Amino acid sequence: MPYTAPLDQIALTLRTVARLGDLAATGAFPNFDADLVEPILEEAAKLARDVVAPVNAQGHKTGAKLGPDGVTAAPGLKNVYAAYREGGWMGLPFPEQWGGQGLPRVLSLAVMEMLQGANASFALCPMLSLGAVEALLAHGDEAQKTTYLPKLVSGEWTGTMNLTEPQAGSDVGALKTKAIPNGDGSYAITGQKIFITWGDHDVAENIVHLVLARLPDAPEGSRGVSLFLAPKFLVNADGSLGERNKVRCIGLEHKMGIHASPTCVMEYDGATGWLIGGPNKGLAAMFTMMNSARVNVGTQGVGIAEAARQAALAYARDRKQGAAPGVDSAAPIILHPDIRRMLMNMEASVQAARSICYACAAAADLAEHASDPAVRAAAKLREDLLTPMAKAWSTDKAVEVSNTAVQIHGGMGFMGETDAAQYYLDARITPIYEGTNGIQAIDLVGRKLSMGGGGAMSAMLDDIRATAREARNANHPHLVAIADRLDAAAAALGEATTWMAAAMKDKRETALGGATAYARLAGNVVGGYFLTRSAIDELKTDGPLRDRAIGLARFYAEETLSRAPGSVAGISSAAEALTDTADLILG
Repeated sequence: MPYTAPLDQIALTLRTVARLGDLAATGAFPNFDADLVEPILEEAAKLARDVVAPVNAQGHKTGAKLGPDGVTAAPGLKNVYAAYREGGWMGLPFPEQWGGQGLPRVLSLAVMEMLQGANASFALCPMLSLGAVEALLAHGDEAQKTTYLPKLVSGEWTGTMNLTEPQAGSDVGALKTKAIPNGDGSYAITGQKIFITWGDHDVAENIVHLVLARLPDAPEGSRGVSLFLAPKFLVNADGSLGERNKVRCIGLEHKMGIHASPTCVMEYDGATGWLIGGPNKGLAAMFTMMNSARVNVGTQGVGIAEAARQAALAYARDRKQGAAPGVDSAAPIILHPDIRRMLMNMEASVQAARSICYACAAAADLAEHASDPAVRAAAKLREDLLTPMAKAWSTDKAVEVSNTAVQIHGGMGFMGETDAAQYYLDARITPIYEGTNGIQAIDLVGRKLSMGGGGAMSAMLDDIRATAREARNANHPHLVAIADRLDAAAAALGEATTWMAAAMKDKRETALGGATAYARLAGNVVGGYFLTRSAIDELKTDGPLRDRAIGLARFYAEETLSRAPGSVAGISSAAEALTDTADLILG
């Protein structure tokens, strides 16, 4: 079954969770008109369905190829990228000054979800360019912005992040790539980078590499990291392309999934580059890219999970096996209760993950554009709190949902004759790159819980409890039941947060042993909060979307939120048991 964007659910999330209307009211988006949302989403859905999705399966089978002249993209992707570029999709969230459309980034994120669902390997290309543009907007000098931003925003050129090295992995402080001053303001960059997504290709005429490297006098560790810009082709003073830079792909990784995305080993052999930001200030610029990538990877998880859900639902409706009440012959397996349970779990997980990602992007919009400084500060705390959840919880759910899709397909899913196997293989990378989910959990408990004196999670819990009260006061029987579950889940998260904050001060290693379990609980509760918010808002309307929102929130409350109180011990007591027994068992 081909991927079809779930426009109703995307629009619902933009309206009730991202509060797109509130963003428009800031006045920061003069080109934004509520009447634009529907046609933008509809055109993006057509692009995803009619252009991007049809080449997904073939790209998975064929992959990219490395030849003497560089990397050739998987079949069809050059034409797909041309359609994406010609549609102006790259420029949606960027300033008009650089050729963008100046629209909210959460709207761009919704478009990105569709691309990821249609073809995750392809969507990684514009996704990396988004991060490069944001880094240059935040840290580039005027010459760099003038030279590179118009081409990146238009999509004529693409961007990459070159961070990882063979010996360093996630520890960027251990990188060894060197940048030696050339005496003319440029630097000669030498070193090797691995796992570089879309590091080389033939779909665009130039590639702008953002590269972490060390200056000769740099201090050790992450404090000595600088960020450089090194294009594939050097750019002449008149903006035309000059000679090939001394950077090339020397190998393509052989991967479990995302086969059509060229994951490159890049060799820099005295490549010419320019410093972005100040010397030894690369970490700040890197995190601008990484935070963009983390929310986008979370959204990649949403897109793949949605595609896997659609494939499983279609198969369950078509596949006939076993008996069911009221069916004389073999029944479609969708009538079997356990299949229905799996499908409902998939549906609820995808919508909760979508909500977390969109809420994070909307908070980023408010943090940048709200006129009230207090609103900006609160939105920034919310963005920072949600970022590790968006990345880790959403991608864990992507693996879980795509795994369930294989299960629903049964033996056919394992054989790879359906799309289910590809979705699982593609999803499995998402908890790993852009900071493993264990790192996201450590970031959540180690940095985000202490922000503002603990104010970020405290404000979130206040909002969750207020929503539970609102649900109870709605006097709808299902919403009252949801409110009971949400209240109990919020209490569990509050208890776990109190333990975690104290443990991080007094017994840090024990606390870190419970970080992943804590992040899972936080995502479960926050996801339930957003589903409840949508249900409350839709109560004012009439029609199937209202009933669907209430039904989904109800199922999630009973299936997931009901487990929250029992999970606190799995955070605190299990972490203490880990500390006490790991040496005995693991050595």
